[in-house]
Amino acid sequence: MNIGRRTVLTALGSSAALAAAASGAAAEGATGSRDPDPAGDALARLLPDHHDQVTFRTVPRPDSKGGIKGSGRGDDKTDVFRVSGSRGRILVEGTTPAVQLTGFHQYLRRHAHAHFSWSGEQTESLPGQLPGLAAPLVREANVAHRFAFNDTNDGYTGPYHGWDYWERELDVLALHGYNEVLLYLGADSVYHRTFQEFGYGDAEMRAWIAGPAHQPWWLLQNMSGFGGPLSQRLLDRRAALARKIVGRIRELGMTPVLPGYFGTVPPGFADRNPGAHVVPQGGWVGFTRPDWLDPRDPHFARIAETFYRVQSELLGDSTMYKLDLLHEGGRPGDVPVGEAAKAVEKALRTAHPGAIWNILGWQTNPRRDILDAVDRSKMFIVDGLSDRFPSVTDRDKDWAGTPYAFGSIWNFGGHTTMGANAPDWASLYESWRTRPNSSLDGIALMPEGADNNPAAFALFSDLPWTDGPVDLKTWFEQWPAQRYGGDDAHAVAAWDVLRRTAYGTTRADSWSEGHDGLFGARPSLGVRSGASWSPGALRYDAGEFARALPELLAVAPRLRRSSAYTYDLTDVTRQTVSHRSRALLPRIKAAYDAKDRGAFDELTAEWFTWLGLLEETVATHPRHLLGRWIADARAWGADDEERDRLEYDAVSLVTVWGPRSGADSGGLHDYANREWAGLVGGLYTLRWRTYFDTLATALAEGTAPKPVDWYALEDHWVRTHPAYPARPSGDIVRVARKVAARL
Repeated sequence: MNIGRRTVLTALGSSAALAAAASGAAAEGATGSRDPDPAGDALARLLPDHHDQVTFRTVPRPDSKGGIKGSGRGDDKTDVFRVSGSRGRILVEGTTPAVQLTGFHQYLRRHAHAHFSWSGEQTESLPGQLPGLAAPLVREANVAHRFAFNDTNDGYTGPYHGWDYWERELDVLALHGYNEVLLYLGADSVYHRTFQEFGYGDAEMRAWIAGPAHQPWWLLQNMSGFGGPLSQRLLDRRAALARKIVGRIRELGMTPVLPGYFGTVPPGFADRNPGAHVVPQGGWVGFTRPDWLDPRDPHFARIAETFYRVQSELLGDSTMYKLDLLHEGGRPGDVPVGEAAKAVEKALRTAHPGAIWNILGWQTNPRRDILDAVDRSKMFIVDGLSDRFPSVTDRDKDWAGTPYAFGSIWNFGGHTTMGANAPDWASLYESWRTRPNSSLDGIALMPEGADNNPAAFALFSDLPWTDGPVDLKTWFEQWPAQRYGGDDAHAVAAWDVLRRTAYGTTRADSWSEGHDGLFGARPSLGVRSGASWSPGALRYDAGEFARALPELLAVAPRLRRSSAYTYDLTDVTRQTVSHRSRALLPRIKAAYDAKDRGAFDELTAEWFTWLGLLEETVATHPRHLLGRWIADARAWGADDEERDRLEYDAVSLVTVWGPRSGADSGGLHDYANREWAGLVGGLYTLRWRTYFDTLATALAEGTAPKPVDWYALEDHWVRTHPAYPARPSGDIVRVARKVAARL
């Protein structure tokens, strides 16, 4: 595989430049002062023992004065990096600090067998002095936009993360080449302050805003209030964190993508603002949606002006804003959608001239009447369906030439399942990007929950820095050495299995995420998925997948010391155990239907053995702990009452999701099911034990099984569950060997 835009490019920065840069860095150190160096500061956080061997330099865009030359487009959007140097003296040149970190990470992966990810890292094998390069490593991004995060990210990934988490997350995004980061954090304070200028009181606004775990759907105009009310202290702390995050995004030379205003209003707006034209939005999977203010209404312009002013005061300005009016079934009523879009656009441009309107490509969104009404050159669509449906073939035609990003949503609800439609990424991205007059000018990394699937993260992130289609076989052959720190035949064999199974699926079956497990499903003998909108069958051969586990266990001990290896072994073991649910449940059903009590008891006992092994597996890793999720939420509370409320907000999201109407009628229960310690050994085990006990009683008495009020059981557990550890326990190698021995 050839990663890059050309072969060897003529570039600024020779050995003399390297020496001068190193000399300058030494001089700065001697005087005790230096120019701002965001990339260097990031590297000091990531590699404290090696960062002083690396000099970063910001250069102009290609083909402009003093920039890296001969590298392609040479327009004002082109990002490029160049890495050169000898052992222990590395020079990284790039157009922004984030691009410099991208260049360093590409060098690290390909020349030093080291790697960072949001799910484990490998730096254990780095020598004392970083290796030099025989020839400069030069890469140019083939698209301008590298967009990160789904609208749901703040909910499903971690609504109660603090600065330590976000600082590292942004560093890792920069290392992987991203330059646009969607951030909803802090929007609650913007709405809270804005509508107090339009007749609403402090307390009623804090009650209308959803809890942090549920805020993404409130901001999408799907629901309100659930998980609240928010305290002023919580609002202030979240706003302070948002300011730090946005500040760091800008420091790194990336763009914060902030929510814009498109018309959501609290209840009773027309009563407090006479003459306002408000359109009720009906329901969304069991929730009542907030009302929509007609953007043509004079009140809209005043609210939008206030919204953007307050937002600027809190977080500063940006050049890209996310607006998704009429999302997932929103009702325009008697409002002409095109005219509404023009008014929304006018309000945005009035506050931020030249800003890009960022919009999600999802279901029928964006509607054609929106696209026909606005300046499409100032709109950017992040497509959530590029690798989902085979019917999606020509986004240039679908969206009338509007610039867009090739996007992937490889999980829904933050499911722990691994895998991705990698063959689609390899073929579709390059063919769509290079077709005549293509409007594809970006990628959009949009799993509903991030911090998982590290191979997918790395592969998808490589697309903009790859010259031509990615060769998946070569990529997966090279990945284990980057991931674990050296060559190993067993690691290569394991990842070849994973390439052909979990990462070998395609959109031919109209799914972009892997199947979830049935251990986390609401019990039924006929259940086919954990979540209502997840694949109902295996998307690859589970028996073939299981062959990866003994290969990973056979990796050389010297390559098993990193958190990257530990994460992958946990993930493959977890997935292997999870697959047992789909093999066992049909056999349990057959035994029950045959009224074979002996077989039923034997098979259900085996079910709980595997459930116990799943709990034991995920308990070994900090990323798979319900206790950690709870501890993060409670840490934001000022007193026990608020801590309990925030815990319910967080735990309900990954279980019942919402009230009975949303969980049952809306089908949201277990939408965000995860194979986490605490969930597996707690709620999931409780549900299946309750269910199998009712079936066993029915067999013994010759009666129909008694119905179970699942929502009542689940919500009671959410409110009264025991405490769960926030720290991992156990040895994943020992557990994985136990699992492998049972296969």
